[in-house]
Amino acid sequence: MTGWNVVAESDVLRVLRQGSAVRLELCRPESLNALNDTLAIELRDALLRLGSDPSVRCLLLTGTGRAFSAGADIKGGRRDSDGDRGDRTRRVLREHINPAILAIREMPKPVIAAVNGPAVGVGCSFAVACDLVVAAESAYFLLAFANIGLVGDGGATITIPARVGMGGAALLGLLAERLAATDALSWRLVDRVVPDAELEATVTRLALKLASGPTRAYAATKRALNASCLAGLADQLELEADLQGELAGSGDHQEGVAAFRDKRQPMFRGFEAPQPASARS
Repeated sequence: MTGWNVVAESDVLRVLRQGSAVRLELCRPESLNALNDTLAIELRDALLRLGSDPSVRCLLLTGTGRAFSAGADIKGGRRDSDGDRGDRTRRVLREHINPAILAIREMPKPVIAAVNGPAVGVGCSFAVACDLVVAAESAYFLLAFANIGLVGDGGATITIPARVGMGGAALLGLLAERLAATDALSWRLVDRVVPDAELEATVTRLALKLASGPTRAYAATKRALNASCLAGLADQLELEADLQGELAGSGDHQEGVAAFRDKRQPMFRGFEAPQPASARS
């Protein structure tokens, strides 16, 4: 990473700078950069702060180690009761995740995702919310929400259809299967795919080019694209939070998480059939 200088660092997030370009690195490599509360809050705050800093003209978002982000931290998450889990999920989305996604889309400067490895769940949502997505050949994308009885969040239900259409979004959301970087390029989910060894140099060149470009024109372009393609983003984020809160308190989600932790296939119950009147008497 020649030329990048560390300007701030915590246990979970690193901020580096090169001229007017800033690089945000998710720093939980031991968990494949899964988002816990601490990382979600620090990422939100950094995006809001840098988005309003006029000295920053381009932002680069990436992960450390082998992954971009494995999504929400399930293994390290709390084991709340069903009702508490639903309420907590709504709160985390509304207070931490949704403001971060809105910050990416609304900041008047380009944001590049450098997808250095797996982008899973809300990690995928963060990547595709960026203006440009550059992926390493070994990277893959996975909307894993259905595997644990959930719906896509982090704006995935609007940003992904905006990129690949409703059919592609349905395939990713319902089947919850890995999409290799090269396939993601053919789908137009990502904008460029490069050999792993060339990712750093490629995204650095791109960030510096954008940082020296016509910032006001870039801001106007983002604003126009948001209006034409993502006009309902804020409302969709609210809908996702409501749906996710409902699902997070369901038996299917509890079973999905237990199966994930036990490394087995989940046994989803689906909709409960109404009990016949004769059985209730």
